[in-house]
Amino acid sequence: MDVKERNLLGGAENIVEMMDLEEENFAVSNSSDADAAFDAVIGSIEDIIMEDDFQHLQQSFMEKHYLEFDDSEENKLTYTPIFNEYIEMLEKRLEQQLMERIPCFNMSTFNHLLKQHKDEVSGDIFDMLLTFTDFMAFKEMFIDYRAEREGRGLDLSDGLVVRSLSSATSKPITSRTTELK
Repeated sequence: MDVKERNLLGGAENIVEMMDLEEENFAVSNSSDADAAFDAVIGSIEDIIMEDDFQHLQQSFMEKHYLEFDDSEENKLTYTPIFNEYIEMLEKRLEQQLMERIPCFNMSTFNHLLKQHKDEVSGDIFDMLLTFTDFMAFKEMFIDYRAEREGRGLDLSDGLVVRSLSSATSKPITSRTTELK
């Protein structure tokens, strides 16, 4: 575990040292402490983004700006200040909440660890975190939101077919009712 990972946990006191009495070798438990720290941060992020205050903040921001975004390949100049405002408002809010819950939390260290552990993070959490660092993910979030607001969201209901696996349902309901009497 390097210094950055130790700082994410709140200091070096979380390192577990074990001594082999026969050979007097010291082993440091690096990966389990780093994994535990990373898991604790992800758990806290899940809690924070599910809270009403955070949801309301994100929803209000998207509601305020979604009409600016369209599904063209060209990126408008107006997107940049909106992206910067989003980062300033939501990422800072998330970082503030994490610092309150995890002493010595460091966002840049976490972002570094996130890249290393991205396959271990839930898709929704990773996608939301990606909107802070990846402009195209941010833009896609707004395009999807706008499509949903305008009723152009993906509708899979036409492709659904429901059939009973039971042979008893092949008889009309009235005849089954009559048989039961």
